[in-house]
Amino acid sequence: MKDILSEIIANKRFEVDLQKQAISIEQLQEGISEVPTSRSMKQALASSASGIIAEFKRRSPSKGWIKEEVCPEEIVPSYAAAGASALSILTDEKFFGGSLKDIRTARPLVEIPILRKDFIIDAYQLYQARIVGADAILLIAAALEQDKCNELTEKALGLEVLLEIHNTEELSYINKEIDMIGVNNRNLGTFFTDVENSFRLAEQLPQDSVLVSESGISNPEIVKRLRTAGFRGFLIGETLMKTEHPGETLQNFLQAMQ
Repeated sequence: MKDILSEIIANKRFEVDLQKQAISIEQLQEGISEVPTSRSMKQALASSASGIIAEFKRRSPSKGWIKEEVCPEEIVPSYAAAGASALSILTDEKFFGGSLKDIRTARPLVEIPILRKDFIIDAYQLYQARIVGADAILLIAAALEQDKCNELTEKALGLEVLLEIHNTEELSYINKEIDMIGVNNRNLGTFFTDVENSFRLAEQLPQDSVLVSESGISNPEIVKRLRTAGFRGFLIGETLMKTEHPGETLQNFLQAMQ
């Protein structure tokens, strides 16, 4: 079976090299000083009754296009109005149909924290995230050597770090510098999704951390069970994006949780 993650990472290295040629890291560094202080996603999730991280996503490698022509301004404000605790915005172009422009567009429209969801492999991408207005970044254990993951965490430029793990082998990536720990219920090699993965790993995660369950969350009852297991954040994408009005879908989802 083709390993989708390896393909994505190979393309990401190529993409970042091209971006560096267009805009140097020195140019990005100069722009950082003008960026406002970021919001705390960790705090937002810890203090929220729902903990929903609503995702803006046009496509996925496994499902293809979900909403090809949609713009952030059509959906992001409705997520915030419905009661999302935070936003996740996909910025990978080739595999997910996103871009950094999506965060730049969304940032002035909402007050809640924004996670740059991408395959971060280089410090250059941290500067990009900070400049467009992201508050947090995703670091994926399966996509990084442990030393590199630690290096990016230490370098984070005031961005909070959501570390994503998928199995027990990746527990060693967790350290005190990590702001939030995410369990991906989707295998990034095969893209098979199993929400029970969060329950399997829950007991092995530090309970004083803000824990996030990602992918495959399709109904309020699952969120209630995950909350009982210690999770405080719940990243929901396709369940919302595949409907005609994602903001309304989120509002109904949150009402059903009460």
